[in-house]
Amino acid sequence: MNTSSGDSQSRDKSINHLAVVKQLPPDLLLIVFIHGFKGTNTTFENFPSRLEHVLQESIESLKVECILFPAYETKGQLNAAVEYFADWLTTLTIQREVADGQGGGAGKARIVLCGHSMGGLLAADALLAFVNSRPDKKAPLWPNIIACIAFDTPYLGLHPAVFKNSATKAVEYASAARTVVSDAFSLFGKKGAPSTGSQKPPLAAITAPPAAESSWGKWAPAAYAVGGALMAGAVAGTAYYRRDDIGSGYSWATDHMNFVRNLWDEEALRKRLQDLVDAQVHLGVVFRTFYTLMPPPPPSFSSPRTFAILPPRTSPVAAHFLPARNTQASDEIQAHTNMFNPRSNDGYYQLGLETAKIIREAVMSARGIIEDDDTESRKDVKAADAMEDTLPDEVGSDAGS
Repeated sequence: MNTSSGDSQSRDKSINHLAVVKQLPPDLLLIVFIHGFKGTNTTFENFPSRLEHVLQESIESLKVECILFPAYETKGQLNAAVEYFADWLTTLTIQREVADGQGGGAGKARIVLCGHSMGGLLAADALLAFVNSRPDKKAPLWPNIIACIAFDTPYLGLHPAVFKNSATKAVEYASAARTVVSDAFSLFGKKGAPSTGSQKPPLAAITAPPAAESSWGKWAPAAYAVGGALMAGAVAGTAYYRRDDIGSGYSWATDHMNFVRNLWDEEALRKRLQDLVDAQVHLGVVFRTFYTLMPPPPPSFSSPRTFAILPPRTSPVAAHFLPARNTQASDEIQAHTNMFNPRSNDGYYQLGLETAKIIREAVMSARGIIEDDDTESRKDVKAADAMEDTLPDEVGSDAGS
């Protein structure tokens, strides 16, 4: 068998496909970022703009737009947030397709969902809602979602060692723990949750809090350390909530606990994962989830640490879980909340490259193109160069970090 002839034909086919793509109008790719529980519009920092730049430089005939889902209320039932997001995404897709001259609802805009932490659950549930709303199983998916990528989303729950490891800083957290206990008694002694502050603005108009070190790393471990299970549940998963919120009343606490209660529903967690895998198998919607991995620094730790529970290595879903190494963070919570901060995550650039490659492969698959090894290698080099570029909005921020 003449393998060289077959390889040559494969390369020719790939080149011909690319020639056709270059002659067509640029594809429209919308990448939507969704923050997690109590996250804000600054959760992803400059990661979206850098990713947009890398994809624009490494994929031919592609118009890329990274969009942040506006800050939303992370309280009440998760499915309420899913419904709100699905409506928002539907409207956005129609608007962008019309503006791009491709016709609203035509499915020409390809969409990638990127969710951090609980935002990954929201993205997954929205995707599955669209899958299940089709009139029949042979109907195409609209909006045309081609990939669902999660970042440190606890698809199987939070790792039980997370708060134990964080709480080992007993001296540092001792004062915080006493305050949390005091606030707990105050919190659950209230009948309602009236706020003394001004009324909150509409969801899309919520602004990010002033830049400051996250309170989560300080208060959550203390809450767990004092053994207040109910109190700990109220703040589980929080990355950016403010210290004053914890005393704002019983209604506030129960609303937010209701939102994160999904992390303890093991059956629902497993079913969601299987449904995501099925969506990839039957509809071609790529599913990947990055999890923070902290290598063990001896003698303190003898094994790697993660924020989220991982599936067994023999599980069919294990291949969809990808490690995102961080050797700088002091604990799992810091690794989780600083995932998109190049100053606190030495795996930031690798995370960007791997994310870009997943999206690039999803785009090429949607085009019906299988790239040969040489083409992939060339694009990998382009992506790596673009990932290192200093972008205009990064001057004086993370440039050179």
